[in-house]
Amino acid sequence: MDHPTKDITIIGAGPAGLFALFYAGMRETSAQIVDALQEPGGQLTALYPEKYIFDVAGYPQVLAKDLVKALREQASRFREPIHLGHAITGLEEADGHFVLRTERDRFPTKSIIIAAGIGAFSPRRLPQPCATPWYGRGIYDVVTDPQDYKGQRVVIVGGGDSAFDWATQLRGVAAHVSLVHRSDKFRAHGATVTQFEEDVKAGRASMFTFHELADVLCKPVGERFTHLILKQVKTKETTEIEADVVLPMLGFVSDIGPLADWGLTLQKHEIVVNQLMETGRAGIWAAGDVTAYPGKLKLIACGFGEAATAVNQAVHWMYPEKKVAPGHSSNMGVFGQKDD
Repeated sequence: MDHPTKDITIIGAGPAGLFALFYAGMRETSAQIVDALQEPGGQLTALYPEKYIFDVAGYPQVLAKDLVKALREQASRFREPIHLGHAITGLEEADGHFVLRTERDRFPTKSIIIAAGIGAFSPRRLPQPCATPWYGRGIYDVVTDPQDYKGQRVVIVGGGDSAFDWATQLRGVAAHVSLVHRSDKFRAHGATVTQFEEDVKAGRASMFTFHELADVLCKPVGERFTHLILKQVKTKETTEIEADVVLPMLGFVSDIGPLADWGLTLQKHEIVVNQLMETGRAGIWAAGDVTAYPGKLKLIACGFGEAATAVNQAVHWMYPEKKVAPGHSSNMGVFGQKDD
């Protein structure tokens, strides 16, 4: 499918990408987002939707998922599309504009803003063959709503921040939470580890260090599993535990994919930009965590500013008669306001 040509196509639906979509509408240009994930929000949605963020201007604290919701609402003002589940496979130039290719669609565009965060990323899967048939049927590598696991026996596999964060957050929702890790060394914040260890001592949770998944059992045979076999990695002894849900929290694999072949200057899988967010290839800008420049801070707050800079530069590049600086939003006709 060939989509209509847009002025700006934004790669990535994380915070910087969503704000860029809004800002493009504010500058009265057509825009769209293309993202490989199935939900907008980038890392906020995929990694920590239930965690609080404290360093976004105007919010004393905000849940990651609520920040995404607010960004979506803000961007929706101009009714420009967000195309999800579209991994970029290539870039062409034709008839004076770009064409972004995905597995099934083509997106013609006059300019591009790359707001791809850490790139296209996917959760690391459990390596055991016994787990494969149960993905989507009891094994889930992304948590979108903790209430989905209300009253269930949840087993979390992993030893990082995500594993312990969800272990503590689900404790009051699930019937029981168990954490399984191949060692007793964790890559998580000490306070969260201590909190979960206290839950274990109080009998509210369980922890199996030096264990890994060995098998998935149905008793009786059915559509959902009821038990797991865990294997002690040192002694090879096995333990059977009851379980309704397995949440592998093993980290993510990220890759900027075909963007690496676009003639951009890369530095450790990040795109080098100047103070105008220019990538060095005419018509392509970048913003957010995917960028690298002296003094770069990987903060959501900084990403918002970078997105605004990229959009303003793209607008002026396409339409030289439009100023780079748009003025104050409180005086813009696009919002029904009048200049004082």
